[in-house]
Amino acid sequence: MRSAEVVEPGIQTTVQDYPGRRGMLAQGFFPAGPMDHFALRAANLLVGNPESAAALEVTLGNFALRLDAEATVAVCGADAELTADGAPFPPWESHRFAAGTLVRIGLAPGPGFRFYLAVDGGFDVPVLFGSRATYTMGGLGGLDGRPLETGDRLPLGSPGAGSDGHRRLRADARPDYARAWEVRAMRGPQAAPDYLTENDMQTLFGRDWSIDRNSNRTGVRLESHRFEWARQGGGIAGGHPSNILDNSYPVGAINVNGDLPVILGPDGPTAGGFVVAATVIHADYWKIGQFRPVGDTVRFREVSIEEAIEAERDVDAALAEGSVETA
Repeated sequence: MRSAEVVEPGIQTTVQDYPGRRGMLAQGFFPAGPMDHFALRAANLLVGNPESAAALEVTLGNFALRLDAEATVAVCGADAELTADGAPFPPWESHRFAAGTLVRIGLAPGPGFRFYLAVDGGFDVPVLFGSRATYTMGGLGGLDGRPLETGDRLPLGSPGAGSDGHRRLRADARPDYARAWEVRAMRGPQAAPDYLTENDMQTLFGRDWSIDRNSNRTGVRLESHRFEWARQGGGIAGGHPSNILDNSYPVGAINVNGDLPVILGPDGPTAGGFVVAATVIHADYWKIGQFRPVGDTVRFREVSIEEAIEAERDVDAALAEGSVETA
């Protein structure tokens, strides 16, 4: 069986697939899956995998993997030095490497914060509830429900047809990374005029928010802000106006808990007792995976459901075969 060995795990590397465990919110599972779904899907496209194949999400870098068999590899995401047995190779391209090759990802200087490494055939860890994704909050999925460690051996699946070519994603299809991000979102489900004031909503969508250092796959914390609020308290739900009776949270929720806005990540809580002022659209949700916890800012731009649907079509088009060229 083809496999690969983790030589250096970095600060947090997990097995993830797309779209994770959808349909499990009622059972208490957020979907898990990649923080940056665009980069993971692109890496799979380049090595000839279906976009749902399991790949590695590498946070910040300093990661090394030794291939026990010949394999096609692609690394997409943040910029850093990539080497195979010490020889550099470019990102956003597929490369065929011999058995025994040590593939290394250096430290990301920014912009960008995460990498996605795909191998033809995918990482063949067990399927749990329809997905191979690591759900860090629940300690399940992936490899034993945890981040990878030195010496871990990962089985690889059987490569598909056409996986041995040298392919790259066209430059005009690649996303732009920044330190000052713009993310499109839709207001609600708890917004003005019942929970927040219209001034609060204008503030939410009208300023730059600093990314807090205490951010992870569970949630991206923003800087604190004292909102006006449209009510004096939460009634039976609690004394603060951000309190509501426990309800389900959408994926990509901009959750306001007291004075703290938090964008819920793919391992976030499925329900809770705080308002959700707005929700990040799926087409831009990948961006939160590339926020650097210190120094980056985000500005939200309000869009309609029609604009969100059109943006999703644009992302799908960028991740189609028409965006791939022979390198």
